[in-house]
Amino acid sequence: MTMDAWVVARPGPMASHPLERVRLPVPEPGPGEVLVEVEACAVCRTDLHLAEGDLPPRKPRTVPGHEVVGRVAGHGPGTSLPLGTRVGVAWLRSTCGRCRYCLGGAENLCPLSTYTGWDADGGYAGYLTAPEDYVHPLPQGPSAEKLAPLLCAGIIGYRALLRSDLPPGGRLGVYGFGASAHLTAQLAVAQGATVHVMTRSARARELALRLGATSATGAAEPPPEPLDAAILFAPVGELVPVALEALDRGGTLAVAGIHLSDIPALNYRRHLFQERTLRSVTANTRADARAYLELAAEHPPEVTTVAYPFEAADVALADLTADRVEGAAVLLP
Repeated sequence: MTMDAWVVARPGPMASHPLERVRLPVPEPGPGEVLVEVEACAVCRTDLHLAEGDLPPRKPRTVPGHEVVGRVAGHGPGTSLPLGTRVGVAWLRSTCGRCRYCLGGAENLCPLSTYTGWDADGGYAGYLTAPEDYVHPLPQGPSAEKLAPLLCAGIIGYRALLRSDLPPGGRLGVYGFGASAHLTAQLAVAQGATVHVMTRSARARELALRLGATSATGAAEPPPEPLDAAILFAPVGELVPVALEALDRGGTLAVAGIHLSDIPALNYRRHLFQERTLRSVTANTRADARAYLELAAEHPPEVTTVAYPFEAADVALADLTADRVEGAAVLLP
């Protein structure tokens, strides 16, 4: 049996058409793996980095996609999830389970960790395989289109919020306002934070205000008050000193992307003195995923999506790089 899929054939700018639509055999699940039939796959900026070569491919002709909603359609040896179970497949695909990071609750730092749509083929396809221990049960009711962005945009935004050390009732700055930011901002507002959004897109600023942000300005403009914490979602290194300078004393900036353009030189006194902190965010743990998905089930966020037919995956990525997507793009088979 074969399936439609998209592969990164020639990494490069989207204008060079790095993706190619192909027919592939439906994969066979190995030991401990399940076969998942894809209902929807959200489009992440990490997919764009892979397609354009910012993120070096780990295997030739990779199928991207790691925000997958689907149903169990087959079993490898040693698996037990019933056929038809609705599951989510996220970025973190596997870890060794034995190193000091895994044993210490930081499995996202495991040196042997692997990732969906990077080390193994992902959700820009009719089916994919995933280790049963790393898929996440999902509710039956919500649409696949609205659930898919939660599997990375929501989860990694949740971890970035934790890494930002935002105090209760604090002032949070959000730089960039795409799929992850629009979910994280809602979570912060629900927890009582004052949220200020800085982004270059006028449409994104309108969305931010509608979702509860106190202010929304241009990407490099200063917020109306000092920030207790900030999260940089835009992969733009030039914004790091801008965001650090916007922090109040003792504030923390968390960088929430796997790829970031070069950071200009920092001035110690302007950007880091007074105990300001700069942190990266490296993937997520399964505990992060469970915690966020439970929060989202209890208090469903407003998930803003733009649906694309499966055959338009290349168009979705091109629209993402051109800032034409409000919220999250989602591929629907």
